[in-house]
Amino acid sequence: MSDASSRPTEDLATAVARGTDARHLLVALDFDGTLAPLVDEPMSARMLPAARDALTRLASLPDTTVALVSGRTLAHLAEISEREPDSRIHLAGSHGAEFWHPGGADDADVDDAGTLRDSLADRAEAIIADTAGAWIERKRFGFALHTRLSDPQRAADAAARIDELVRAEAPEWRRRTGQDILEFASRHEGKDAAVRRLRELVDADVVLFAGDDVTDEDALASLGAGDIGIRVGGGESVAAYRVADAAELAALLGRLAEARAGR
Repeated sequence: MSDASSRPTEDLATAVARGTDARHLLVALDFDGTLAPLVDEPMSARMLPAARDALTRLASLPDTTVALVSGRTLAHLAEISEREPDSRIHLAGSHGAEFWHPGGADDADVDDAGTLRDSLADRAEAIIADTAGAWIERKRFGFALHTRLSDPQRAADAAARIDELVRAEAPEWRRRTGQDILEFASRHEGKDAAVRRLRELVDADVVLFAGDDVTDEDALASLGAGDIGIRVGGGESVAAYRVADAAELAALLGRLAEARAGR
């Protein structure tokens, strides 16, 4: 994996110019850690005001599509992004297994593993009952173990036991790791598939995707030569470009909105 932190800032400016001139630009973005700072209480996460302003401006422009692509369930993503009924921003939840499109209804397949999901989540909650700070998030197609507030060793022990549980009971489920999170899902869609579906939907010739975590690497790796992949924060990445944090990305998106409006 490449480390884009050593690339000159002119490279990113050139990439933004390419996005400015795109026939149809798709701006697809992770939420947590990318548009909103990471927080201890996940449902309290909110987009930085500068990011919200930039996305609102971008979504109002012709031949420009904005989408949030998250591992959150569609319902939770709608809540934390404070989606309005008339929003022009597309939502892809559950790593692309659920969609909401402006002016339309939710778009998701039927969950055919709900009984197993509930059983596994119940047993995972029993495993972490004595692990302070750890909790299980129930998702539409699976569940996730959160350990941001836990002792690292106790968190590792709990994760190992839950890993063993899912390997035994649902070996075909997809396993994902991230920052203080271990997630399992009956669906195998990734953010790469979500971005591909959105690109085809709007016939975008340039995609800008930004993310901060391991699950975003699928989408970053899937981008083409003319696209713009941005890693937010540290860590190894296949992204060609990097910004320091959500605030720097918000500023970049603001410049892109201004430039594209004036083209």
